[in-house]
Order: sequence, then structure tokens, then C-alpha cells
Amino acid sequence: MTTETTPAAITRWDGWGDPTLARDLPLAVRALLRTVIGRVRRPKPAAALSDVVLDPSVLSVEDHTSLAAIVGEDAIHTDAESRIRHSGGRSTPDLLRLRETRQDAPDAVVAPSGHDEVLAVLGYASAHDIAIVPFGGGTSVVGALSPERADHRAVIALDLRRLSGLLHFDEVSAEARFLAGTTGPEAERLLSAHGFELGHYPQSFLYATLGGFASARSAGQNSAGNGRFDTMVTALRIATPTGEVVLGGAPGSAAGPDLMRLFLGAEGILGVITELSVRVHRLPETHRYEAWTFPDFATGTAALRRVAQLGTGPTVIRLSDEAETGIGLAQHGRVGKALAKGCSAVTVFEGDAALTAERQATTARVLTDVGGRSTGPVPAEEWADGRFGAPYLRDALLDYGAFCETLETATVWAKIEPLKAAVTDAIRSGFTAQDSKSLVLCHISHVYPTGAALYFTIIGNLRADAVEEWNLIKTRVNDAILAHGGTISHHHGVGRDHAPWLAREIGEGGIRLLRAVKAELDPSGIMNPGAVLPVTAARQKS
Repeated sequence: MTTETTPAAITRWDGWGDPTLARDLPLAVRALLRTVIGRVRRPKPAAALSDVVLDPSVLSVEDHTSLAAIVGEDAIHTDAESRIRHSGGRSTPDLLRLRETRQDAPDAVVAPSGHDEVLAVLGYASAHDIAIVPFGGGTSVVGALSPERADHRAVIALDLRRLSGLLHFDEVSAEARFLAGTTGPEAERLLSAHGFELGHYPQSFLYATLGGFASARSAGQNSAGNGRFDTMVTALRIATPTGEVVLGGAPGSAAGPDLMRLFLGAEGILGVITELSVRVHRLPETHRYEAWTFPDFATGTAALRRVAQLGTGPTVIRLSDEAETGIGLAQHGRVGKALAKGCSAVTVFEGDAALTAERQATTARVLTDVGGRSTGPVPAEEWADGRFGAPYLRDALLDYGAFCETLETATVWAKIEPLKAAVTDAIRSGFTAQDSKSLVLCHISHVYPTGAALYFTIIGNLRADAVEEWNLIKTRVNDAILAHGGTISHHHGVGRDHAPWLAREIGEGGIRLLRAVKAELDPSGIMNPGAVLPVTAARQKS
């Protein structure tokens, strides 16, 4: 087995990624902000890591000794820095909370090195009333990593990044089995040695883990060609407080309901994915890029629908609305000038050289027929070069004093434009109610024959308690999404942020089913309490 000894991790404790890659807000963006949302007040300086105040860990000496007997003394961390670094994800509310002097944090960070150790930790925690928050790359943006203890006496973050490596590679079947803590880049490095790739590239790719991809039902930017991550998973091994569960293996089966689907998207409330098998494919022979412009969002949406329904084969296809295209103008200079009006799109094609050229030509005919105009490869190449950098821009906006957050949803093609209008109106009216201005950007991020996902970026000027005010706005947004036929999450997950709306989407029967499964696998209710399923009154902290 090949293992990664130093898994990649987010190194900026109160922001995204690598602090050496942080950037100042471009002057063009600052000028645009002043025009759109007015003058912003510089925020107070964020607390230094050494100044953050935490409540003392409530783990007992007996707890520490017992857990050390399972994972080793060096794999238990109760120091302040380790606890702070595992106190949440990377949503804007998470980052704003991290900038405060006083914070909530897990009582300890426990880092098992294998499936059996995870099983033993969960067994001990269940028997001794300790809540568990599974922690992979730390990139959740829906509150799934908040150190919620509910009415349990303590909470620990279960850091899974030591579970890293390629367990088995089957070239004939084009399938690979990984430990779930393997990061996206490490999986690609290990597969490339065999001439294969996974090809799953969400914006969190550089830091997120394969287990995290599975737990949140991630959809990468290449999903038009490679599919969502949950469609790539062929088998799972799961540790639960009551024992292990092993599922999958055959490429297709009618042996009862597909129980893997219970764990794909469960976000750690049923157990911990420790190993998973995924389908992989050979490294592409070629990559072809082409950008497009459309007169308006409706025309571009119709074009993407034709491509998705005809199956012309792009690996990536995305459409930015007029506002997002305009922001591209502010940031990309000469490239943006070619896209000053209308809506911009990017397409990427990968694979065998001859087949890729054929798919690109077919897609180009469809897009042209609907009203698109090619702007060449450069804008698409520049998008690909910078596609993992957006979170750094978000951090720069927060440092400048502007609020910036994202949200996403999906619906059928017939409802795309009404849903987009309703969400945009909910955002703008929510900011207006707070006596603030906002800029709402949107793009179609993922396409299917029956519909598509809408991804919104919101920039605003919240002047008081930004987290509380955003929660009020987000309530309006989620209500609007469900009222107009959307889903509360296409690929970010439910976490704690969306849990209050889940029953409206899946029905009370669906909630009862999930609670019944959780009661069977996690009878003490220790697994990520409050995520996905709201904590019931009986389990609320007194």
C-alpha cells in the first residue's frame, strides 16, 4: 500500500488555503464595489491565533488515556491551536466567527490511522457520551464541522487525514480503492503513476478528501463529462458506533435497495467512511478549450440545455450571467473586454484526440445554432488556470470589509429562470431590509438532461452583526428556493445551516426514515449531532 505521510491541509487558520497565496483586492474590484455597494467600513483587525480564548477541554484523564490506548498518544491533541483549527469549516460565517477572540472548539482532536482505530474510537465515544465530528479537509461551507456537542458531555473532532493512500488499483476494471482521508491531489498523484486519473475537481479539490467528497455528494467542475462523485463510488467501508458496514462491489445490483446511497450525502451522521472504491479513467490524451458568448442568460441557458440533452460530450460547460461576466471584465482586462456584453461560457473537452475534436465540433454547432459566438480558447484556458483561486478573492473581500458568500441550488430546465429570479430577489430584498446594498452574481455550474445547478456569489455591505444578518437573508433564500422548485443543496451538502429546511424537501416520511437508520447505527446520537437532522428537543443541551 502506498501512503501519504504528510497530507495536505489548509494552513491559514482563519481563512482559505495557503496564506502565502493570499492576494490583495484588485483595484478594479475596489472601484466596482464602491459603485455597486457604496463605501464599506474596514473591519476591526481579526484576533491573532494566540489571543483566541477557548473554554478548557472537558475530556477527563480517563478519556485521554483510553483514547491514547487506541490511536497513540501522539494522535490526540488538546492544545489550543489544534482545537481552533478544527472548530469549523470555511463558509463566510465560519471565517467571521474565526476572527473573534472567543470561540467554540472541540475538546480534543483525535487522529486515527485506520479503520479499526476509527471503529474503536466510535465505540468508546458512544459508551462514554462523547459527540464525534468527522473532519477531513475542513472545507465544508454549510456548518457541517461546527463542534456541536448537543447534550453530550464532550465533543471531539475526528481528524481522518492519516487514513490516506491507495489500497488497490484494478487497471482492467478501471477501479481504485482508497483510504477515505486521501486528498484530491494525492489521489491524482497516485493514479497518474498508473496512467489514470479520478478527474473530480470541485473548488475544494486542493484540500478536500475523497471521504468528504462522498459524504457531501460532491459535484466537481468536470461533472458534465465525469459525473458527480456519488456516481463514481462503487463500494464503501463504513465504521459506525455499532460496528462496520461494507457495501457495494458489483457494477450494478438488484439485491435490494442501494444502501450505499444512505451514506453518500450523510455528512457523518450515520458513521465514518473509512475506505471507498471509485471508478477511474485513463489520463486524457488531449485537452481542448473554447469560450463562448451569448446575448443574454436565457439564450445561453437554452444552449446549455441543448448540449446536455443531446449529449455532445463536453467535460466542462458553464455559463455566467451578465453580472458575473461583468466581474470577469473587471478582473481579466483584455479577455473581459471581449465579453463586455451578454453572458460568457466556457467549455473543456478531454480524452482521445480524435473523439475530443469531434465532440468539440458537435458542441460548437449546437451552441452556434442557438445563438452563441465563439471567443476562442484563451478565456477558457484562463478560467481553468485560476479555477481554484476564488476562495482567496473571498478572503480579500472580507479583509476589505465587504461581505462575500456563495450558495447553490438546482432545478429542472423549465424552472431555471424563475428560480434564478426568485433567489436573486430574496437576496436583494434581504440586504435592503438590513439597509445594505448587494451585488448578486450567478452561473450555471452543472448540467443534466433534465435540469441544471445555479451557483450564486453574493457581495454586500452588512454593517452590524454580519453572521446574524446573513442568517436572516439566507432564510429568505431557502424559502424562495423551495417555493420555486429548487433543492436546498446541489453539492455543498446540508450541514447545520440547511437542516431546518430538509423536512420540507424530503418530507416527514424521509426524516423518519433517516432517524430510524441513525437510531440503529448510532443509538447514543453521538455522530455529528445537529448536522443534516436537527437535534430533537429531547437531545438539546439543557
